[in-house]
Amino acid sequence: MEVIHKIGRRKTAVARVYVSQGSGNITVNKKDVKDYFSTGTLQYKVRQPLNMTGNNDNFDIKVNVYGGGITGQAEAIRLALSRAMVELDAENRTTLKPEGLLTRDPRMVERKKFGQKKARKKFQFSKR
Repeated sequence: MEVIHKIGRRKTAVARVYVSQGSGNITVNKKDVKDYFSTGTLQYKVRQPLNMTGNNDNFDIKVNVYGGGITGQAEAIRLALSRAMVELDAENRTTLKPEGLLTRDPRMVERKKFGQKKARKKFQFSKR
């Protein structure tokens, strides 16, 4: 099996995932996944596509991720891994799609507009 390369994004985080045949090691930015994501919730999010498709110990995964915060990065990795699992076996799509793991979450921080305090907040109106 050759290496499969997929990209996932969430907010401003971008994750590049390289999946190859192996024994279940996940490396994020040259660190073990347990060292990079300290909380169990984030580790679960990263492994979710593997758990659902039953591929926990079949692949070695190397991840380069940058931008955003740790939650956005974990969700970007989850999307990229989901896309890789679908490319490996089209049957995985029926497992991952109902859980929403193949959908890119489009919510991002709205930009601040010129002449306003924040993105939506305005300066107080003064009649005089």
